Amino acid sequence: MSFDDGDNGENAREEYGAPRRRSRQRSEKPSQRAEGGTEAQAKDACLRLLTDRARSRSELETKLSGRGFEPEIIAKVLDRLQEIGLIDDADFANQWVHSRHTYSGKGKRALAVELRLKGIDQDTASEASQIDPEDERERAAELVRRKLKNKPVDDRDKVTRRLVSMLARKGYSAGMSYEVVKAEMAAVTDS
Repeated sequence: MSFDDGDNGENAREEYGAPRRRSRQRSEKPSQRAEGGTEAQAKDACLRLLTDRARSRSELETKLSGRGFEPEIIAKVLDRLQEIGLIDDADFANQWVHSRHTYSGKGKRALAVELRLKGIDQDTASEASQIDPEDERERAAELVRRKLKNKPVDDRDKVTRRLVSMLARKGYSAGMSYEVVKAEMAAVTDS
């Protein structure tokens, strides 16, 4: 059987039991139309986004713009949400830093970059990413200990480079990373 009979193989697919391809038609939500939506729809979209996690004003503005809302509506809704305390960039930044440092082991530099990507201004980001140096050092040591726990140290230089690189990717300074790795490697080899 030839598939060149002008039907793009549809009859052949049906004949051999293959399912027909159906085009998906997406239903457009009112808040996702090209012309945007009303102020109430923008507010509802923001409230839905804020139920997942705290967000910066810039994140919400980007989401609403992507959904086609007019800049005037976005500004009005975000101003109102900020006025009643549902949007607070300083509080968001503090929560973000605490969470990412505690659970992901991120260092000061990485956290400052993440906050800038979330649209937090430089002053707020630097104020929020003030982590106690001893806390930062201890968190880095925990990360190194966890990596060293199950791995034999055959080639000290290779392991040291990898651990220092891992800490650097997480935003720890090179000097502190090397000191922490050196101390933890010494503790592993002494025991």
